[in-house]
Amino acid sequence: MKPLMKRIFFSLELLACLALSAITPRAAESSAPPAPTLEQRVGGLEAYLGNTDPSAAVASLKDKDGNLPKDFKMASLGTPGPGHNAWQMASAALVLFMTLPGLSLFYGGLVRRKNVLSVCAQCFFITGLVTILWWICGYSLVFGKGNTFFGLYGGWDKVFLRGVSSAPNGDYSYWVSENVYAMYQLMFAIITPALIIGAIAERMKFSAICLFMIGWMFLVYFPQGHMVWGIDGRMNGVWNAKASIHAMDFAGGTVVHMTSGWSALVLCLILGKRLGFGKEVMAPHSMVLCLIGTGMLWVGWYGFNAGSAVAADMIAANAFTTTTIATAVASFVWPLAEWIVKGKPSVLGFCSGAVAGLVVITPACGYVNPTGAVIIGIAAGLVPWFFCYKVKAWFGYDDALDTFGVHAIGGTIGAFLTGLLADANVNANTASNLADVGNKMELANYATQNGLAQAIANHTQWIAQVEAIGVTLLVAILGTIIVAYIVKALVGLRADEEVETLGLDLAEHGEEGYHGA
Repeated sequence: MKPLMKRIFFSLELLACLALSAITPRAAESSAPPAPTLEQRVGGLEAYLGNTDPSAAVASLKDKDGNLPKDFKMASLGTPGPGHNAWQMASAALVLFMTLPGLSLFYGGLVRRKNVLSVCAQCFFITGLVTILWWICGYSLVFGKGNTFFGLYGGWDKVFLRGVSSAPNGDYSYWVSENVYAMYQLMFAIITPALIIGAIAERMKFSAICLFMIGWMFLVYFPQGHMVWGIDGRMNGVWNAKASIHAMDFAGGTVVHMTSGWSALVLCLILGKRLGFGKEVMAPHSMVLCLIGTGMLWVGWYGFNAGSAVAADMIAANAFTTTTIATAVASFVWPLAEWIVKGKPSVLGFCSGAVAGLVVITPACGYVNPTGAVIIGIAAGLVPWFFCYKVKAWFGYDDALDTFGVHAIGGTIGAFLTGLLADANVNANTASNLADVGNKMELANYATQNGLAQAIANHTQWIAQVEAIGVTLLVAILGTIIVAYIVKALVGLRADEEVETLGLDLAEHGEEGYHGA
């Protein structure tokens, strides 16, 4: 009897083990996330081609909070797109190329030979300084969420680039690594304060420039950048449904050119004129360097403007096209105006016209069509030229390299013309899609929800642009006054007369740009 009982118990144990082994995989299978279907995978790839959200292909799997099942994986989710990422990295390099060496050579050629190295040193210093500030908290204050301090700054969630990895941040791009995007925006943050140098060239102490640029970044650039480009920025009309001013600035008309240009005017007025201004000839020492720098700026500006699409897509292609047209037209119109008025078209006129065209098209390049670009090019060739030729002489301010005339005036008219010439057919993000979502406002795109799309359709977007211009002027002028007078109290602003006469190259850097006769 005992052997029989043993056989029965052994058989029951064996059956139990077999049953458990059959049940366990099924339990594991039931808890595993569903695998994406072929249709969903293809949808993700189509999202890559269209620069749209790849998670829309698996929307049916999301819960009520919009979250996908835990551990759900699909190759196109949370992964940068190779083409878009490559273009963004190239664009970042192009924008850095605008400062080093583009702006350095452009400004360097326009100053007197005794100050050429001082301009180059200032551009290099700003590149290092702003990079450090950007890593510490700059990127977070501009692109972090939170709207801290009355909405002037973003949050502190990304200080020291914490959490900024090679994965995309869907707030700014579905297909570009966030660390690449952060580096791309860093290049904008570098060139903006460097532009100010043009107005105060040849007379401001290097130590004063160092302190001024630190304060200016915090009081002017960071808040302006957040309000216009931050995902919850109050003037981000294209991407923030709750924007209080639905403004449009594709690549930096207000953020870069207006802030630097108007700040440059204020600073040069506080600083005073160069010794001998209006009495001595202060002609550019090398138009060859200036022309080379201009060419570098033009090439680099494709990264500045077309790169602001944050994708290699149709909007980037349009920005590339309009940038080319507006710049070429302005580089033709400016020297033509000189030829008519003065009798000769100058190389400086060709260079100034090209830069003015680049500046004025900047806020509009992703929103206007080619005809709009031609109009902008004509305006860029005439209005800044008039300010540099006549208005500067009328008021007698010493804007040494015409930063105010080109960047402040150019950026301002560019921001205004963006509202007049915007074409919703160029950029679907600015067109109303209410009918496509069953007239459900909560499902419409951001431009529809905040009124931007309707303003473009009704040709009233210029009103919001004027409001944004007003806010930008307030931030730039007040911020610059505060920082300038603090720096003046701490270390002074002006170089000594002896230093200014000798030249900043030798006096402040112990070097000369040229040796011999």
